[in-house]
Amino acid sequence: MTRRTLVDEEQLLDQLDLVRINLPIAFQEAELIIRHKDDLLQEAELYAQEVIEAAEQRAAELLNDMGLIQQAKVEADQLRQQVLLDCEAIQQATLAEVEQIRYQAQEELAEMRARVIAECEEIQNGADDYADQVLDNIEHKLSDSLRVVRNGRQQLDNVSGS
Repeated sequence: MTRRTLVDEEQLLDQLDLVRINLPIAFQEAELIIRHKDDLLQEAELYAQEVIEAAEQRAAELLNDMGLIQQAKVEADQLRQQVLLDCEAIQQATLAEVEQIRYQAQEELAEMRARVIAECEEIQNGADDYADQVLDNIEHKLSDSLRVVRNGRQQLDNVSGS
């Protein structure tokens, strides 16, 4: 006999369609998060620029109002440092969030793959069982037919021998 087995093609294609449908969704979600990260970084940079501009404007006002150039520079540097720290914290949080979502997407993909493989193996085993039943049935029918042929030949021999 051959090592071929029968698989329900429609059921296998349905499973493959499920994988094909769910996989792009997981990638789209990861891509959306990465885009969101870029937006957050852009917002942080804009915020930093606004804070710097506000600090420079305040320094100019202090210079005009009080003539305290040194104090304005100190405040601007402090604001700049704070903005940089805030931007770095936002960037780290965004990167951690992206990494977490990527990890979850990989886990979901691995689970989906394991389910599909298990279902394929189940289909394969079912097909093997069905083939075994069919072959067993054929074997019994052939045995019955062989017995009928032998009985008929024996009767012919008995009739010819008498």
